[in-house]
Amino acid sequence: MRQPFRLSACIAGTVLLSASLHPQAAELETVVVTANRADRPLQTVPSSLSVVSAREIGLIGAVHISEALARLPGTWISRGNGQENLTAIRSPVFTGAGSCGAFYIAEDGVPIRPSGFCNVNALAEVNGEQAERIEVLRGPGTAVHGANAQHGVINVITRAPPREGTDRAVALEAGANDYTRLLGRVGEGDASQGWLLTLNASHDDGYKDSSGYEQQKFGYRHDLDWDGGHFSSRYSFINLEQDTAGFIVGDGSYRRSDTKRDNPNPDSFRDNRVHRWSGELRLDAPGGGEFTLTPYLRRQDMEFLQHFLLGQPLEENAFEAAGLQAGWSRPLGADSLISAGLDGEWAEGSLQETQAEPVPGISTLPAGKHYDYRVDSGMSAAFTQLEWQALAGTRIVGGLRLERQGYNYDNRMIDGATRDDGRPCGPPGSPLPCRYSRPQDRSDSFTQWSWNAGLVQDLAPQHSLVLNAARGFRPPQTAELYRLQAGQTVADIDPEQIDSIEAGLRGAFSRLDYSVVVYGMEKREVIYQDSDRRNVSGARTRHRGVEFSGGLQLGSHWRLEGDGTLARHTYDSADALQGLPPGTDIKGNDIDTAPRSFGSLRLSHDSGAGTRTELEWLRMGRYFLEPTESFDYAGHDLLNLRVVHELPQGWSLTARLTNLLDEDYAERADYAFGDYRYFVGEPRGLYLQIGWEQP
Repeated sequence: MRQPFRLSACIAGTVLLSASLHPQAAELETVVVTANRADRPLQTVPSSLSVVSAREIGLIGAVHISEALARLPGTWISRGNGQENLTAIRSPVFTGAGSCGAFYIAEDGVPIRPSGFCNVNALAEVNGEQAERIEVLRGPGTAVHGANAQHGVINVITRAPPREGTDRAVALEAGANDYTRLLGRVGEGDASQGWLLTLNASHDDGYKDSSGYEQQKFGYRHDLDWDGGHFSSRYSFINLEQDTAGFIVGDGSYRRSDTKRDNPNPDSFRDNRVHRWSGELRLDAPGGGEFTLTPYLRRQDMEFLQHFLLGQPLEENAFEAAGLQAGWSRPLGADSLISAGLDGEWAEGSLQETQAEPVPGISTLPAGKHYDYRVDSGMSAAFTQLEWQALAGTRIVGGLRLERQGYNYDNRMIDGATRDDGRPCGPPGSPLPCRYSRPQDRSDSFTQWSWNAGLVQDLAPQHSLVLNAARGFRPPQTAELYRLQAGQTVADIDPEQIDSIEAGLRGAFSRLDYSVVVYGMEKREVIYQDSDRRNVSGARTRHRGVEFSGGLQLGSHWRLEGDGTLARHTYDSADALQGLPPGTDIKGNDIDTAPRSFGSLRLSHDSGAGTRTELEWLRMGRYFLEPTESFDYAGHDLLNLRVVHELPQGWSLTARLTNLLDEDYAERADYAFGDYRYFVGEPRGLYLQIGWEQP
């Protein structure tokens, strides 16, 4: 552990002379909306909130959203194959049916999926490549978020239409593994209204065998202003057709040239289609306040081969959802504000799972249909928030939310743990329950409180102390309640809860700015699968960490930026997790796939004559691969180089060299079924782009 700690300490030393992602002036002017659904200066928000700006998004040119979010503290987006991903924000990388429920993923403040129907690969369903900015709130959300905002919030803000004339841009990119991408946007507007169309189409043959994808992302936004009101209509369409490569197996196989391109699952695929619409109406209210109504519609259809399961069953899932966010706010004096709101959502989801062939030697995994069910869900919530300028230089923020989530489950197959025709599994004369179990029709509901309270105390001009406490929660996901195994007939599980407290310092000097935060979180009623493959709750985990970020201006053309994380995520109870020998005590052990340190440094140069260059160092620390701490991944270091050169008449050339030193590394490592498993990191890759933007 010494080397990762020393490297992170170096990052910390640099950052304590700096911090944030922008020069001082930009930081002081940054406006965010994620904390309370309204524009607020970043320095007035007590939550730990970071921003990736449109300028940074353009420079990064991310093929996968993990590249854009790698420059934020406390945040690791683990890249799977193609566009697949797993999220970690102040947490380990979670896996499993409900693991994605720990994060609130939104577009323009509206969750991209209904509560209870999360997707571990949800970040593939947003267009971060053409966003105005991406805001990430670390830790439990505020009263406006509610369910799933346990460990963090990712909010993708769409680009606004022009209000003066036209906005036109196009870019064509080519790179490693026959990667090609077309980016375009066109729009126009005036002082009262504007519209914008965006297009993002990409093709990748994939580094590994049979692992390419085609992806299209389309967006439309229309904003309209009038005296006393504003309306914004937003539509997004995402289509992904992917040939998926799974783990490669064997200790160090990601380093061997004869194995790292292997795809043990050449028939695997993922097809996903997403439609989203939302409309935001803002009206002036009496007394200087404002009413906000945001109706929204969602539809998704996906099918994919579950290559990570024995038998590789096919899953087909879909949902349709409609919802409304309603809010009211009113000033209390010059710098204080009270707000309140109601949220409601209805959704109808379905899932089928079918296995084409029996698993040889395992009679409890027969061919046929495992699940076929529908769930109607409803969510209702009420919240209130107060922002109070208690004294000059003292700002207090607090919020409270009450939320109810209900499910009506309809099993459209035979109840129980049988074959799809009702026959038991097992050899003749020795009947056994099949692996997959289907509950009887039922209804479930969960009611939870969440809250947040924070303080921003000015210590000196441009320096402040920040304190924040919050409680987050998530209800059980539908997959945890109704996709049962090993004969379990009822999943009697409770919502997870997490309590968080954090303290930080942030500020700016003439050439540098900094942000340092220390946090602790306690999580209860953690849902997991026990040694009998039953879905149960009641486990506890602890999360402690220090996060820092900063930027130091080195003269008129050079800038050094960095961010880092030192953290421990541990089991706080001795639970019989699936795969552990009986009596194994894991209390106090690191949760698997939870690095104790990671971060980045970026040295950038702006020539002042149209050329920007950035050299990025990414550090991933060591982490354990399973709960007993018997197997680990040593971590890695990567360098990336990016250059953008502006040409006359709006033209530009961009070059990106990823994994500059051609390191062998794993995007994610795992240990299961008696062997190491890896998602392989790609070798050195060159990407070239030519673009034009209307001057």
